[in-house]
Amino acid sequence: MTQENLKKIKEISRDFFAKMDFGIEVEVRASQDSAVDVNLKLDEPQKLIGERGQTLAEIQHLLRAILRKQVPVDAPFYVNVDINDYKKKKAEYLKEIARSLADEVSLTKKEKQLPAMTAFERRIIHLELASRGDVVTESIGQEPKRYIVVKSYP
Repeated sequence: MTQENLKKIKEISRDFFAKMDFGIEVEVRASQDSAVDVNLKLDEPQKLIGERGQTLAEIQHLLRAILRKQVPVDAPFYVNVDINDYKKKKAEYLKEIARSLADEVSLTKKEKQLPAMTAFERRIIHLELASRGDVVTESIGQEPKRYIVVKSYP
């Protein structure tokens, strides 16, 4: 990601959120693996986060589509939009649940099922438990009811 492209992404993102008239503070920075982080700060974040982060996911999808059309880059890039560190806090919470559940499965040898989750949430669980040798994870079902099962390693 060139500095010129990053500057253009910042400009487009700020214009996009300025039109919402929520008094949003926008910070854009390059991240790892061809990703661009768009961090938002506002007083009433729930309006843009929505139930279980659904509105935030839709905003991210829309902004990504706009940026991919307006920013000429050779390689595709990922756009990660977060509001008041919602995703960061959610990821830490999910990692804690994953570790706790994995410990329980490891002790009891009985598989446990997590509730249906988004792909983003499932990925966090899978990555958190991937390095453990005592449990395995598996996603089961169809969207939007896809969930994870944590099993004892055979």
